[in-house]
Amino acid sequence: NPNSLFSSLPHGFSQVVIATGRKMVFVSGQTAWDLRKNIVGGDSVLEQARQAFRNLEAAMEAAGGTLKDIVALRIYVVDYQAESGTAVGIALREFFSAEKPPASTWIGVSALADPEFLIEVEATAVLD
Repeated sequence: NPNSLFSSLPHGFSQVVIATGRKMVFVSGQTAWDLRKNIVGGDSVLEQARQAFRNLEAAMEAAGGTLKDIVALRIYVVDYQAESGTAVGIALREFFSAEKPPASTWIGVSALADPEFLIEVEATAVLD
């Protein structure tokens, strides 16, 4: 996090991540669906974000890694508003290290694949 850019850590992400490793992992967009394709969190961006991050955690474990191995996130939020950003930031800080969070881009979108989805999170990770 260079001094020439604003401090992004309070927002839950790093400005720059330098990764080294032998294997790259690309995780498709994770949403609030549980194992049976039920929406978790209803109309709460925070609760849907938490479920998306739990799904992301399960995907990383299946790949032989953890959330700590994630170097970049792309977060898609339907009808992005300030409250949505607050919710996403809360969830990010719950799941990722405060000292070394991944780089992150948040993108407001009009809709996602299912009309009930409020958020979708995709990730890139590097494993040793």
